[in-house]
Amino acid sequence: MFDALSSKLQNVFRNLRGLGRISEDNIADALRDVRMALLDADVNFKVARDFIDRVKTKALGAEVVRTVQPGQQIVKIIHDELVDLLGSENAGLDLSGKPTCILMVGLHGSGKTTSSGKLARLLHKQGRAPLLVAADVYRPAAMDQLATLGRQLNLPVFTRPGEKDVLRIAREAMAEAEATHRNVLLFDTAGRLQIDEPLVQELVRLRDVVKPREILLVLDSATGQEAVNVATHFDDALGITGAVLTKLDGDARGGAALSFRSVVGKPIKFMGVGEKLEDFEPFHPERMGQRILGMGDVVSLVEKAVETVDEEEARKLEEKMRRGQFTLEDFLAQLRQMKKMGPLEGLIGMLPGGSEALKGADMSKSEKEFRRMEGIICAMTPKERRNPNILNAKRRIRIANGSGVKVADVNSLLKRFTQMQGMMKKMGKMQKMLGKMGGLGGLGGLGGLGGMGGGGGKMPKLPKGMRGMFGR
Repeated sequence: MFDALSSKLQNVFRNLRGLGRISEDNIADALRDVRMALLDADVNFKVARDFIDRVKTKALGAEVVRTVQPGQQIVKIIHDELVDLLGSENAGLDLSGKPTCILMVGLHGSGKTTSSGKLARLLHKQGRAPLLVAADVYRPAAMDQLATLGRQLNLPVFTRPGEKDVLRIAREAMAEAEATHRNVLLFDTAGRLQIDEPLVQELVRLRDVVKPREILLVLDSATGQEAVNVATHFDDALGITGAVLTKLDGDARGGAALSFRSVVGKPIKFMGVGEKLEDFEPFHPERMGQRILGMGDVVSLVEKAVETVDEEEARKLEEKMRRGQFTLEDFLAQLRQMKKMGPLEGLIGMLPGGSEALKGADMSKSEKEFRRMEGIICAMTPKERRNPNILNAKRRIRIANGSGVKVADVNSLLKRFTQMQGMMKKMGKMQKMLGKMGGLGGLGGLGGLGGMGGGGGKMPKLPKGMRGMFGR
């Protein structure tokens, strides 16, 4: 979502990094470009103005550290102010109630129902026992949609088809939660195309009945500045505790995310980054600030790997890599693990400099290439995958016909695999050598990732079988 803003800011930083000294004259043009980049991203004009004023004051008043270039120091100031603008640190949920009630509120089409399901999944993974409550009695099929999500997640959903009294539904849902020992109730409430008094009053009455610990406003990030106006109205009426920003994987300019905290004074707690139920993450301001400035977000990348990669499989793969016994079956398993982690574009974007590397790149071709490789390997027999040396011309023609590609594509895949296999053997030997030299064997396939987290948060502990791959 922040691609355009990120690109413009990085262009400004290229000029800033070359500064030999800091003065009001030589940073004026750079800060004007930063301000225009923020305004182009649909950031509230007062927020953009105050942001630039704070950066300018700190930059001119900063004591220049001799070991740091002045331009680099300004970049650091902009980074810190951007993180502060987004909220400084992740704001978790208040789950102290017994049971805890959470109201999901917002306008039609913002993604309340889907976000309710995503949040229920996240809470369940954290060891909670959520109950989804269908409290939208107006939108056709709203209850059915929530029930479908519940079945996909294997989580209970409280519905009362035909019932129009939202308060009665709420009371019965709380009684059901107590009887079935569910400790978090997620109320998917009704929305409107625009804020009106009946909607507000119904939500106020519902709030007074369930006494929620959290009132989360679900905002469509594509609505830009209007999202901030909607948030202000909901906060005045209900006293929201935070926001869930949806559709952050789209091409929205990002103004809502950058303006929300300053204008409304409440934190962004979660963000929806895709259509799948697992595409839902806690909002970490520092990590988001690093992404915007092109510094990557390796902490989130490793967290995603921990969540999706099977520990036992990773351990077996690491052992095979050390022995130089990496096969096409292992390669296929790796391709499928990467698919579970999400689109390749998103993964590369989390690496430092990844957003710059993606400029002008057609990632659809890379995704297509992944599917082609998977198809070629699937067209082989288990014996052929374990021992590619038996793939003579006749077998390669059969595999090409079976996977719908040319023989040249099969040959290209096998050539790349042979090169990869050779690299694995060299890495295995290097790890053994480093181990003998002092226990530095944690330099596996992705050895640099372990130390690239920056200040974006504590690096999560990886499964045992993955530590060699991520340098941990």
